[in-house]
Amino acid sequence: MKKIGILCASDDELAPFLPRIRGEHLSRHAMLTFHEGNIGRTQVVALYSGVCKVNAALAAQILIDRYRVDAILSAGTAGGMDPAVQLLDTVVSTHVAYHDVADDILTEFHPWMSSIYFEADAALLAAARAVQKRTAAPLRFGRTVTGEQFISERGREEILSKYAPLAVDMESAGIAHVCYVNRIPFLSLRAVTDTADHAGLAQFEQNCAAATKRSAEIVLLLLEELEQRSAESAGAQ
Repeated sequence: MKKIGILCASDDELAPFLPRIRGEHLSRHAMLTFHEGNIGRTQVVALYSGVCKVNAALAAQILIDRYRVDAILSAGTAGGMDPAVQLLDTVVSTHVAYHDVADDILTEFHPWMSSIYFEADAALLAAARAVQKRTAAPLRFGRTVTGEQFISERGREEILSKYAPLAVDMESAGIAHVCYVNRIPFLSLRAVTDTADHAGLAQFEQNCAAATKRSAEIVLLLLEELEQRSAESAGAQ
């Protein structure tokens, strides 16, 4: 993967990546600022889209159309849903779905999916599992669901019962949807700011900085792993 898009929801989530980008070039499209350059030997285009599915999907399509990225990573924060998920765990999404979209919207109409879940790219997922062995930071692999609301108590049990997700956010399914129809590899790596035991906006705000840093650390390790795998593949040819 020669060029990777790093897509965050907020400027705070993007901030840890900016000092790592070398040869940075800035450009603007659709009121968004794109940071293009290199992290290590990997070409990246990083930005924050603003919160919500539509903003994230818009940014993802621009990354694909204008910047020709080979993959997109969703980075930043998420809310913990499964009782086993702890504060600052990083949830790596094996599958992503909308929790606020009727099931048949995607299966009976465009893009005629076989299920409601967007699957993570196998190569990116394998690299993330390798990263798990290189870090003491907890990584958890499983489902993430996306919707246009902050989940505290209301709606939690219904979402858990239907989807059994590890985490919930407001952007990842929108990005995954765009990647799916464009046949672009996608992976979400988000650190947890709040859980059922530590719920509410106050918890989110208290843990946001630490979770943002944690997610960025895991994404940077993933870039290193992908870079190493690419070098090994080139050497074997």
